[in-house]
Amino acid sequence: MSATAWMVLALVAVVVIWAIAVYNRLVQLRNRIANAFGQIDVQLKRRYDLVPNLVEVARGYLAHEAATLEAVIKARGQAQGAAAAARAAPTSASAMGALAVAEQALGGSLGRLMMVAESYPELKADATMQSLSEELTSTENRLGFARQAYNDQVLDFNDQAAQFPAIVVARLLGFPTAPMLKPRTAMTSVLHPGCSSDGLAAPICPYPSAP
Repeated sequence: MSATAWMVLALVAVVVIWAIAVYNRLVQLRNRIANAFGQIDVQLKRRYDLVPNLVEVARGYLAHEAATLEAVIKARGQAQGAAAAARAAPTSASAMGALAVAEQALGGSLGRLMMVAESYPELKADATMQSLSEELTSTENRLGFARQAYNDQVLDFNDQAAQFPAIVVARLLGFPTAPMLKPRTAMTSVLHPGCSSDGLAAPICPYPSAP
Protein backbone atom coordinates (compact mmCIF):
# COMPACT_ATOMS: atom_id res chain seq x y z
CA MET A 1 0.00 0.00 0.00
CA SER A 2 1.36 3.39 -0.97
CA ALA A 3 2.25 6.15 1.49
CA THR A 4 -0.60 8.23 0.13
CA ALA A 5 -3.10 5.47 0.87
CA TRP A 6 -1.81 5.16 4.41
CA MET A 7 -2.14 8.91 4.90
CA VAL A 8 -5.72 8.82 3.63
CA LEU A 9 -6.58 5.95 5.98
CA ALA A 10 -4.97 7.75 8.89
CA LEU A 11 -6.92 10.91 8.09
CA VAL A 12 -10.18 8.97 7.87
CA ALA A 13 -9.44 7.28 11.20
CA VAL A 14 -8.78 10.64 12.85
CA VAL A 15 -12.04 12.05 11.48
CA VAL A 16 -14.02 9.01 12.66
CA ILE A 17 -12.49 9.15 16.14
CA TRP A 18 -13.21 12.87 16.33
CA ALA A 19 -16.82 12.37 15.18
CA ILE A 20 -17.33 9.66 17.80
CA ALA A 21 -15.94 11.94 20.51
CA VAL A 22 -18.24 14.78 19.44
CA TYR A 23 -21.24 12.45 19.30
CA ASN A 24 -20.55 11.09 22.79
CA ARG A 25 -20.16 14.62 24.13
CA LEU A 26 -23.48 15.70 22.64
CA VAL A 27 -25.20 12.62 24.08
CA GLN A 28 -23.73 13.43 27.48
CA LEU A 29 -24.97 17.02 27.33
CA ARG A 30 -28.41 15.92 26.13
CA ASN A 31 -28.65 13.50 29.05
CA ARG A 32 -27.82 16.34 31.42
CA ILE A 33 -30.78 18.27 30.00
CA ALA A 34 -33.04 15.30 30.73
CA ASN A 35 -31.66 15.10 34.26
CA ALA A 36 -32.22 18.83 34.78
CA PHE A 37 -35.81 18.52 33.58
CA GLY A 38 -36.23 15.69 36.07
CA GLN A 39 -35.71 18.24 38.84
CA ILE A 40 -38.42 20.43 37.31
CA ASP A 41 -40.68 17.41 37.03
CA VAL A 42 -40.30 16.60 40.73
CA GLN A 43 -41.54 20.06 41.67
CA LEU A 44 -44.34 19.99 39.11
CA LYS A 45 -45.59 16.69 40.54
CA ARG A 46 -45.41 18.13 44.05
CA ARG A 47 -47.51 21.11 42.98
CA TYR A 48 -49.98 18.93 41.10
CA ASP A 49 -50.46 16.97 44.33
CA LEU A 50 -51.05 20.14 46.36
CA VAL A 51 -53.58 21.75 44.01
CA PRO A 52 -56.48 19.33 44.74
CA ASN A 53 -55.98 19.86 48.48
CA LEU A 54 -56.15 23.61 47.94
CA VAL A 55 -59.35 23.23 45.92
CA GLU A 56 -60.97 21.00 48.54
CA VAL A 57 -60.28 23.50 51.31
CA ALA A 58 -61.62 26.34 49.17
CA ARG A 59 -64.71 24.31 48.25
CA GLY A 60 -65.86 24.45 51.85
CA TYR A 61 -66.08 28.25 51.66
CA LEU A 62 -66.81 28.84 47.97
CA ALA A 63 -70.07 26.98 47.51
CA HIS A 64 -71.14 29.37 44.73
CA GLU A 65 -67.82 29.23 42.84
CA ALA A 66 -68.01 25.69 41.51
CA ALA A 67 -67.04 26.78 37.99
CA THR A 68 -63.87 28.47 39.26
CA LEU A 69 -62.87 25.39 41.25
CA GLU A 70 -63.58 23.02 38.39
CA ALA A 71 -61.52 25.19 36.05
CA VAL A 72 -58.52 24.71 38.34
CA ILE A 73 -58.96 20.93 38.40
CA LYS A 74 -59.36 20.80 34.63
CA ALA A 75 -56.28 22.96 34.06
CA ARG A 76 -54.31 20.75 36.48
CA GLY A 77 -55.26 17.65 34.48
CA GLN A 78 -54.19 19.24 31.22
CA ALA A 79 -50.91 20.38 32.76
CA GLN A 80 -50.24 16.87 34.05
CA GLY A 81 -50.72 15.49 30.54
CA ALA A 82 -48.39 18.09 29.05
CA ALA A 83 -45.81 17.36 31.75
CA ALA A 84 -45.91 13.65 30.91
CA ALA A 85 -45.22 14.44 27.25
CA ALA A 86 -42.36 16.77 28.19
CA ARG A 87 -40.96 14.12 30.53
CA ALA A 88 -40.72 11.73 27.59
CA ALA A 89 -39.00 14.32 25.37
CA PRO A 90 -37.35 17.06 27.48
CA THR A 91 -35.40 18.41 24.49
CA SER A 92 -38.49 18.68 22.27
CA ALA A 93 -39.48 22.25 21.47
CA SER A 94 -43.09 21.24 20.80
CA ALA A 95 -43.42 19.27 24.05
CA MET A 96 -41.89 22.03 26.14
CA GLY A 97 -44.02 24.63 24.37
CA ALA A 98 -47.18 22.66 25.10
CA LEU A 99 -46.15 22.36 28.74
CA ALA A 100 -45.58 26.11 28.99
CA VAL A 101 -49.05 26.77 27.53
CA ALA A 102 -50.68 24.29 29.92
CA GLU A 103 -48.85 25.78 32.88
CA GLN A 104 -49.94 29.26 31.81
CA ALA A 105 -53.55 28.06 31.83
CA LEU A 106 -53.12 26.46 35.26
CA GLY A 107 -51.52 29.63 36.58
CA GLY A 108 -54.41 31.69 35.23
CA SER A 109 -57.06 29.49 36.83
CA LEU A 110 -55.21 29.50 40.16
CA GLY A 111 -54.84 33.26 39.95
CA ARG A 112 -58.59 33.65 39.45
CA LEU A 113 -59.24 31.35 42.41
CA MET A 114 -56.98 33.42 44.62
CA MET A 115 -58.66 36.59 43.45
CA VAL A 116 -62.09 35.19 44.35
CA ALA A 117 -60.74 34.00 47.70
CA GLU A 118 -59.76 37.57 48.57
CA SER A 119 -63.47 38.24 49.13
CA TYR A 120 -63.74 35.49 51.75
CA PRO A 121 -61.90 36.50 54.97
CA GLU A 122 -62.69 33.19 56.67
CA LEU A 123 -61.04 31.27 53.83
CA LYS A 124 -57.99 33.53 53.94
CA ALA A 125 -57.73 32.93 57.69
CA ASP A 126 -58.09 29.15 57.38
CA ALA A 127 -54.92 27.55 58.78
CA THR A 128 -54.92 24.74 56.22
CA MET A 129 -55.34 27.20 53.37
CA GLN A 130 -52.44 29.28 54.65
CA SER A 131 -50.26 26.18 55.03
CA LEU A 132 -51.05 24.95 51.52
CA SER A 133 -50.43 28.39 50.08
CA GLU A 134 -47.03 28.52 51.76
CA GLU A 135 -46.16 25.04 50.47
CA LEU A 136 -47.14 26.06 46.96
CA THR A 137 -45.06 29.21 47.18
CA SER A 138 -42.07 27.16 48.32
CA THR A 139 -42.60 24.84 45.38
CA GLU A 140 -42.71 27.78 42.97
CA ASN A 141 -39.36 28.97 44.32
CA ARG A 142 -37.85 25.53 43.77
CA LEU A 143 -39.28 25.50 40.26
CA GLY A 144 -37.56 28.79 39.54
CA PHE A 145 -34.17 27.38 40.56
CA ALA A 146 -34.81 24.14 38.65
CA ARG A 147 -35.74 26.12 35.55
CA GLN A 148 -32.50 28.05 35.72
CA ALA A 149 -30.49 24.84 36.10
CA TYR A 150 -32.32 23.40 33.08
CA ASN A 151 -31.58 26.48 31.00
CA ASP A 152 -27.91 26.31 31.96
CA GLN A 153 -27.69 22.74 30.64
CA VAL A 154 -29.58 23.67 27.48
CA LEU A 155 -27.19 26.56 26.88
CA ASP A 156 -24.17 24.24 27.22
CA PHE A 157 -25.70 21.76 24.78
CA ASN A 158 -26.75 24.37 22.23
CA ASP A 159 -23.37 26.10 22.35
CA GLN A 160 -21.57 22.81 21.77
CA ALA A 161 -23.89 21.77 18.95
CA ALA A 162 -23.66 25.15 17.21
CA GLN A 163 -19.87 25.34 17.08
CA PHE A 164 -18.02 24.42 13.92
CA PRO A 165 -17.09 21.71 13.11
CA ALA A 166 -19.22 20.01 15.80
CA ILE A 167 -22.31 21.43 14.12
CA VAL A 168 -21.70 19.06 11.20
CA VAL A 169 -21.99 16.03 13.48
CA ALA A 170 -24.99 17.54 15.29
CA ARG A 171 -26.89 18.10 12.04
CA LEU A 172 -25.98 14.79 10.44
CA LEU A 173 -26.79 12.70 13.52
CA GLY A 174 -30.00 14.46 14.54
CA PHE A 175 -29.22 16.77 17.45
CA PRO A 176 -31.69 19.67 17.11
CA THR A 177 -31.42 22.82 19.18
CA ALA A 178 -32.93 22.28 22.63
CA PRO A 179 -35.59 24.76 23.84
CA MET A 180 -34.93 27.25 26.62
CA LEU A 181 -37.58 27.87 29.27
CA LYS A 182 -38.43 31.54 29.04
CA PRO A 183 -39.85 33.51 31.97
CA ARG A 184 -43.50 34.19 31.35
CA THR A 185 -45.65 37.10 32.37
CA ALA A 186 -46.95 36.45 35.83
CA MET A 187 -50.62 37.15 36.36
CA THR A 188 -49.85 37.21 40.05
CA SER A 189 -48.10 40.53 39.85
CA VAL A 190 -51.37 42.01 38.65
CA LEU A 191 -53.67 40.12 40.99
CA HIS A 192 -51.42 40.29 44.04
CA PRO A 193 -48.75 43.00 44.08
CA GLY A 194 -45.42 41.80 45.39
CA CYS A 195 -45.81 38.26 44.10
CA SER A 196 -43.78 36.89 41.23
CA SER A 197 -43.51 33.88 38.97
CA ASP A 198 -41.11 32.67 36.32
CA GLY A 199 -40.49 29.73 34.05
CA LEU A 200 -42.98 26.94 34.66
CA ALA A 201 -44.07 28.26 38.01
CA ALA A 202 -47.76 29.02 38.31
CA PRO A 203 -48.50 32.25 40.18
CA ILE A 204 -49.32 31.36 43.77
CA CYS A 205 -48.96 33.75 46.67
CA PRO A 206 -49.19 33.00 50.35
CA TYR A 207 -52.03 34.54 52.26
CA PRO A 208 -50.94 36.91 54.98
CA SER A 209 -51.26 35.44 58.42
CA ALA A 210 -54.52 36.13 60.11
CA PRO A 211 -54.32 38.97 62.65
